[in-house]
Amino acid sequence: MQSRYFTINDFPQGTPGRELFELHEAELSDLAEGEVRIRNTWLSVDPYMRGRMSGVKTYIDPFVIGEPLEGAAVGEVIESRDSRLAVGDKVRHMAGWRDIAQLPGDQVESLPSIEVPEQAYLGVLGMPGMTAWTGLNRIAEMRDGDNVLVSAASGAVGSLAVQLAKAKGGTVVGIAGAPEKLEWLESHGIKAVSYRDRDTQQLTEALKSACPEGFDVYYENVGGVCLEAALNTLRIGGRIAVCGMIARYNAEKPEPGPSNLAMVLIQRLRMQGFIIFDHWDDYPSFLKEVGPRVAKGEIDYEETVEEGLERTPGAFLALFEGANTGKMLVRL
Repeated sequence: MQSRYFTINDFPQGTPGRELFELHEAELSDLAEGEVRIRNTWLSVDPYMRGRMSGVKTYIDPFVIGEPLEGAAVGEVIESRDSRLAVGDKVRHMAGWRDIAQLPGDQVESLPSIEVPEQAYLGVLGMPGMTAWTGLNRIAEMRDGDNVLVSAASGAVGSLAVQLAKAKGGTVVGIAGAPEKLEWLESHGIKAVSYRDRDTQQLTEALKSACPEGFDVYYENVGGVCLEAALNTLRIGGRIAVCGMIARYNAEKPEPGPSNLAMVLIQRLRMQGFIIFDHWDDYPSFLKEVGPRVAKGEIDYEETVEEGLERTPGAFLALFEGANTGKMLVRL
């Protein structure tokens, strides 16, 4: 059986182009003992993958030029030499960016039994959802009545973060750009603030207007002007959970840090970055709390879907143009 997969042909500087990605086809070897073969049905593309295209090890190894790219995927087992996995099982794994995956069974997990569409386990009940929950509950230690600010608030992570925060009863403000994203936030009872065409002072004023008493928690997905404005609007003892800095992922040279970093001292703030892989032992707790609410329709989630393996690079690049609402997915 053959597998089609994408590679990269260089480590790009600045914003990548479509020419970076190459589609290949190769014959798969016979299954070894303990391996499984999976027909992928859904692929995830995520902003963190840009860091893996830089040729530098960070919290995760970089992609290797000429080798199949990796990412979260959902699929169906079509052949198995692992007693824990049977043909027909629906599973999740990290051998994305391809149509047929072959890998050791211990790198594959069966999908939970909650009645939701299978692609939800790549989004609201997958890594993005788990990231939202962890940042609020484990890192920022959100409490009932906290006022919460979320950047990239209509994205895969931010859109769940604002809904989880809203359930705690405080004022929740989401930062977004496109009018339809702002409208989505408002329709869910979230005060929406646009960052577009605003400098730090202008965004600070807009945030203070939306929540004059200030914020207890800031969920950081973006960096740049959003972080500077947030620092100006946090209450004494505020907590910042940092899960992403998408504003700098395609920077060609180091960008200056926040000019108002002294607010961390003045307001006695706590700012902590986190990597979701370090917290995956908490996934059952997250699933127990959030899974039933998703299944009952109590939590809304958006998906932007591209069709076909060939569209995977374009779906990835669109993340940096703000072209997605909610989770960006590729359906095979």
